[in-house]
Amino acid sequence: MTTVAVLADVHGVLPALEAVLAERDVRAADVIVLAGDIASGPLPVETLDLLMSLGDRVVWVRGNADRELVAMARGTFEGEAPDGVSPWAAEQLRADQVELLAGLPTTHMLDDVLFCHATPRDDEEMVLVDSPIPRWAQVFSGLPDEIRTVVCGHTHMPFARQVDRRLVVNAGSVGMPYGAPGPSWALLTPDGVQLRRSALDSRQAADRIVAESSYPGREAWVAEYLLSNYSDTEALEAFRPRAEG
Repeated sequence: MTTVAVLADVHGVLPALEAVLAERDVRAADVIVLAGDIASGPLPVETLDLLMSLGDRVVWVRGNADRELVAMARGTFEGEAPDGVSPWAAEQLRADQVELLAGLPTTHMLDDVLFCHATPRDDEEMVLVDSPIPRWAQVFSGLPDEIRTVVCGHTHMPFARQVDRRLVVNAGSVGMPYGAPGPSWALLTPDGVQLRRSALDSRQAADRIVAESSYPGREAWVAEYLLSNYSDTEALEAFRPRAEG
């Protein structure tokens, strides 16, 4: 197996992405997998440009926020926007960036590992580290037996656990981590899985986003997602009703 760095839920937070990409093990990885929700945030254009500059070493997987950005950019989105930043971010994207996001796959296979955003069958389905085995069995129904590891994101909380002889890895979130401060990501090597966090000066990152982004709500955004941090308890309680199936 090759060495894979998994970056999920960047959410257009360029300083956090740069901190992770500067990590020695990310620079040395054979493959960088982007596990969805890449651009919906305060610096969407710049985030996509940086990732596109990395070339073929990057494998892109689409998340629900990426799908929603495309629909908003094309004027086909229905219903209420999930947050304030998404409609604004959709307006910033260039046509080539919209086409890039629109063409992304929802899963990617590498050896016996499947990469997705939320679950293999749905880009916004919710499962948590403490979801019961019957719930996991429901989510993985129809998954081929040869898939021994599933790597995802979506909930912004990193974990690794066994589920009926499969390993499930959540890489957490680069741009909007919950549970503890600092961009979270995962490293897959022939020796196993490591859950990592990168150092980030949150005050400096917040100041940079306020200076460089034109999102009208950027000061409130950085106050909520960079200058404070939702605990794992808060996040689990908020997500649990959606994770019960």
